[in-house]
Amino acid sequence: MPKTKLENVIFTVVMAFVMVYGMICYNISINIGKCTNQVFLMAFGELRIMWPIAILLELFVVGRIAPYLAFSFMRPTDRPQFITYAISFCICALMCPIMSLIATFLFKQPSLGTYAQTWAMNLPAAFMMQFLIAGPLVRFLFRVAFRRNEAGKTETAEVLA
Repeated sequence: MPKTKLENVIFTVVMAFVMVYGMICYNISINIGKCTNQVFLMAFGELRIMWPIAILLELFVVGRIAPYLAFSFMRPTDRPQFITYAISFCICALMCPIMSLIATFLFKQPSLGTYAQTWAMNLPAAFMMQFLIAGPLVRFLFRVAFRRNEAGKTETAEVLA
């Protein structure tokens, strides 16, 4: 996974795009009562607003808190993929209520009930999206784009050339 600050930023930008776009499509589908091809186009309107917010939250707030939370129940000696899953779980558990709150204020009639419903409906979908679609897809793309040699050095030049 990301080893440098630049790799972390790239990983965050791609992961935020996939998660935010997927969750926006999910929420639009709920709001209109069905998922149509139009939903995937409509999502780009909200994406312009929510994607940068998710990137900033991840890079400067949640991404710093999540590892501390994950290591409150994980040990550094645990299998690396389980540590990755634990950190992903913590990120999702923190990002979902924050992003649901922001979306409630920006795109709905804000109230405590609307926020609670939005959060409750988004949380299971966010976990499923993270662990079944976005996480595996983005980690695979990241491994392909940032191949490491035996010495642990990134071989991105060959990929980009």
